[in-house]
Amino acid sequence: MADVIRVLVVDDDALVRAGLGMVLGGDPDIELVGEAGDGAAAVQAVRALRPDVVLMDIRMPRMDGLAALEALRAAGSAPAVVVLTTFDTDDHVLRALRLGAHGFLLKDTPPLAILEAVRRVAAGEQMLSPSVVKQLVARIVNDESRGRSAVRTLQTLTPRERDVAEAVAEGRSNAEISGALHMSVATVKTYVSRILAKLGCANRVQVAILVHEARQA
Repeated sequence: MADVIRVLVVDDDALVRAGLGMVLGGDPDIELVGEAGDGAAAVQAVRALRPDVVLMDIRMPRMDGLAALEALRAAGSAPAVVVLTTFDTDDHVLRALRLGAHGFLLKDTPPLAILEAVRRVAAGEQMLSPSVVKQLVARIVNDESRGRSAVRTLQTLTPRERDVAEAVAEGRSNAEISGALHMSVATVKTYVSRILAKLGCANRVQVAILVHEARQA
């Protein structure tokens, strides 16, 4: 990936777009490459601008953020998407994560945290705190069949891969996993890539959800 992180902001509220633009524009390592006011425009902008990260509102006219995310994933080679919301346990957020979003931000997130989120997802990491993951998973663990399926899926991992997957589920960064499991960051990245392929997950967030589902089985 290029040194400068290219970001697209998608929100139907012009004031929100302007605010995020000011935050992103103040960082020399981040470039705001464009804005869109709905999901349909977002899909077109991604194709034209090729951003590294998309900050995407969920509720928008014409095409909402969920439909846009699904369209981007179907097209392949989609950028990292962080959904924007006003609620930290919104059912729409969970659907977005299942569709491959790399995490979510509340719209009142402090500027420095927004910049950190952009950097983390651009590096292939997730933007979810462990407490948030548990809140989201708690909304779906009532389905016992889903938990049993998650257990079977995780059984395809080696013990060491399972250790890394568990650490991912706790919201740990590559550097934190490296320290906890006594392996290099490069090795952690290799394990994460292997885990994503084995589990058929689009990103680390989906791995985290799968692990938490299995814990409830």
